[in-house]
Amino acid sequence: MKKIILFSLIILSTVACQNNGKLVLKNSMGRINSLVIVIDNSEWLGKPGDALRKIIGTPVLGLPQEENQFSVTQTPVKAFKTIFQTSRNLLLVGYGNENTYKIKKDIYASPQVVMTILGTDEASLLAQIEKYKKEIVDVFKKADIKVYQKKLGQSLVQNDTIKTLKKLNVALEIPTDYRRVDDTGDFLWFRKHIEKGDMNLLVYELPLKDVMTIENSIAAERDTIGKKYIPGPSDGSYMITEAAYSPHIIPTELNKLSAYETRGKWEVKNDFMAGPFLNYTIIDKANNRLLVLEGFTYAPNADKRDYMFELEAIIKTLKI
Repeated sequence: MKKIILFSLIILSTVACQNNGKLVLKNSMGRINSLVIVIDNSEWLGKPGDALRKIIGTPVLGLPQEENQFSVTQTPVKAFKTIFQTSRNLLLVGYGNENTYKIKKDIYASPQVVMTILGTDEASLLAQIEKYKKEIVDVFKKADIKVYQKKLGQSLVQNDTIKTLKKLNVALEIPTDYRRVDDTGDFLWFRKHIEKGDMNLLVYELPLKDVMTIENSIAAERDTIGKKYIPGPSDGSYMITEAAYSPHIIPTELNKLSAYETRGKWEVKNDFMAGPFLNYTIIDKANNRLLVLEGFTYAPNADKRDYMFELEAIIKTLKI
């Protein structure tokens, strides 16, 4: 009963904050891909915590080393004070008078997403966590994408100076800390130098042939582009899809068009460079083409989750 009362107080304070029009919210805190989970220690160390760890601990696809979806901080309900309330991503999990799944925004700070998952007992709470396991990842990821896009959009390369974007008739928000490597009108390559390597962004188009063969040809097409445009450090070397690793290909949608999201590893043929890539192949039937946007990172001995997340945020600013 005590747990029910504690969570009821949190929900009531949430409503009160949301309805108080005079309240000036603080700026939310927290790094990209971070999540604060408010759950009592007994549940965190028990089956509900195990169920949550199974979801949030799922590795990000396509990375050379395993990296979790989120960096997590757990706090019990009693310790849910101001320092945690200003976190950008909050997940409240526990027991209530009824099974509950709610999402609210900008409660204690802004921008902020607060997700509440309650069950009337352990079995129902576990069922709730299982039912909304996809939302636990997707809701916070999408919110972080928007936050990151806003941050990146503070200083952008002017699209009318980029020949390839003009020819392809697309717009893309590329931050000014990315530098132009190649811009032929048919192929675009921007690069950002980071402490231990670089992050890269590619844009190009391919002819639209048989829609049924697109998924099976993505790796071969990017290998052809790599050989033509992305040389390695030694003679005869160039970027290819890592032969020993099958990429993860997921049907999706980008800019309201059907697309394939491909996450995998690249390597340099006849050399030893390698890293992760994220490829979006978009079916643009109106223009009889495949529009391809790709991000890839070279950062030996460094975590790459957040680098790839930044490239994803840039790619998803696409407008045709």
